[in-house]
Amino acid sequence: MGTQADEAFPDAWQSDAHSISQKSLNNTRSKVYFSPKLVYLRAYVIEAQDLVPTEKGRVPDAYVKVQIGNQVRATRTSQSRMLNPVWNEEFMFVASEPFDELIVITVEDKVGPGKDEHLGRLILTVRDIPQRNDSHSKLPDPRWHNLQKPSLAGEEESEKKKEKFSSKIHLRLFLDAGYHVLDESTHFSSDLQPSAKTLRRQTIGILELGILGAQNLLPMKAKDGKTTDPYCVAKYGNKWVRTRTLLDTLSPRWNEQFTWEVCDPCTVITVGVFDNSHINGSEDSKDQRIGKVRIRLSTLQADRTYTHFYPLLVLQPSGLKKNGELHLALRFTCTAWVNMLTLYSLPLLPKMHYVQPISVRHIDWLRHQAMQIVAARLSRAEPPLRREVVEYMLDVDYHMFSLRRSKANFNRIMSVLSGVSNIYRWFDGICRWRNPVTTCLVHVLYLILICYPELILPTIFLYLFVIGIWNYRYRPRDPPHMDARLSHAEVVHPDELDEEFDTFPTSRPPDIVRMRYDRMRSVAGRVQSVIGDLATQGERVQAILSWRDPRATAIVIILSLIWAVFLYVTPFQVVSIIWGLYLLRHPRFRTKLPSVPVNFFKRLPSKADTLL
Repeated sequence: MGTQADEAFPDAWQSDAHSISQKSLNNTRSKVYFSPKLVYLRAYVIEAQDLVPTEKGRVPDAYVKVQIGNQVRATRTSQSRMLNPVWNEEFMFVASEPFDELIVITVEDKVGPGKDEHLGRLILTVRDIPQRNDSHSKLPDPRWHNLQKPSLAGEEESEKKKEKFSSKIHLRLFLDAGYHVLDESTHFSSDLQPSAKTLRRQTIGILELGILGAQNLLPMKAKDGKTTDPYCVAKYGNKWVRTRTLLDTLSPRWNEQFTWEVCDPCTVITVGVFDNSHINGSEDSKDQRIGKVRIRLSTLQADRTYTHFYPLLVLQPSGLKKNGELHLALRFTCTAWVNMLTLYSLPLLPKMHYVQPISVRHIDWLRHQAMQIVAARLSRAEPPLRREVVEYMLDVDYHMFSLRRSKANFNRIMSVLSGVSNIYRWFDGICRWRNPVTTCLVHVLYLILICYPELILPTIFLYLFVIGIWNYRYRPRDPPHMDARLSHAEVVHPDELDEEFDTFPTSRPPDIVRMRYDRMRSVAGRVQSVIGDLATQGERVQAILSWRDPRATAIVIILSLIWAVFLYVTPFQVVSIIWGLYLLRHPRFRTKLPSVPVNFFKRLPSKADTLL
């Protein structure tokens, strides 16, 4: 009896696959895939010399276009129109092994609106570009390259060599292997290693995943008189695995096990379930999503086996749909405890991300390009891991606007701030003597800490220790899974879902787009008001000593001098006791009106009255 460890396991004929053709059988086999190695490529476009415009006597309005595969970036037109234009612009691209892509650099002249003329072209291979591993390495020197004239594009190589004159372009090109090329969001990334092998961290453990089966799946092919042909895909790091497809079943049992090396515990493994639409079907059909699960390794206890049913939730234009449950067995085994604990003090991303950070706008563009490269490469494997599967696993549309996701993030912020508000309400209850016994104990504790200030920090850390020990018995027993309530997916409005699944650019009728635009303006107006209020408070802080209100600033500096003299001659403990007792005074000595400092602060000027 064979096992999954046998070399012939992926090619074994499945017992339930007797009714399909040999061609369709290839789409049912299990497979292990590896994402291509990705590296950022930097291109510094410095200047050009001796450009020759097509029209004699005309000074070119030149710009440079750089293209690698489907990635195209262009410089601005040179500010000084001359035959030797200067740009000094930098671009970043994503390159993949085996680095056989061509770099096509074209210098073009903007003759008129929508009309450009080629002034020269340069073609290089990524394989010939030097590589830099870290920030300490010396940058490769910029080089001058000859530009090929457009008139020579169709001539033979021997004829090209006869050219004694050519325009030149000054470039600095190199592969920046010190970065980690992001192909998924950093919030649930499965790999944080740099591209350079010499900079990668050592393995700290092993992750074992058992894909046992699923239950209560919904029929995805009910129109065809069948149920579901499910298979699983799991991704961690650059390793993708795919289980065999089980035909026409709503309770599949895969019982397949896979392992990965772990280099960082603060990473996420993603497991997705799909319905195979290529069993005696059209090649143009797409595999349907059944659901996926994300599990963060840092939430797992070491050397413990977790066996759990995870709900398979998928969001569709018609609403949230539960397609069944996925049965997984998961175990993280740590082999280097000291190294693992040390990782918690190290940066999450490689050093280059902090020494030479990439802007958020460029990171999003580069992530999209990396996703496209990975999807294209895996879709050419045999059996193919199709583009729709890879894009769903990598959350290719995660950065797109979603009103539902915005509400979910707002609720997350309010949940975080609720802890601060609870502390404020507790302190307000202390100040208002709602529980006299607790208020008296706080008075005693406060006086002790003021008289013995060396006990303040030990008391704080001891309190944190007690809270942690108290919360230990409420710790989660199972790894967290997709939360429909947290995602605000249970009560989402149908129009918000339709907007979330809309294409970019939109394909909806103008009246619907106008309605959504008006709604967006309403939401943006509230955000604008909040940002304006924050700016007003900050400008009032700046106005304290800026003499915008000369009387207010004079009051502040005179009071500052008085307080400075008073604090010099009065012991700090006495001042702290007086301030604390005043803050905790009895309600009969309080008033509902704002305090004097608050009244003074709200009267300070801001720049809001100077806005148009």
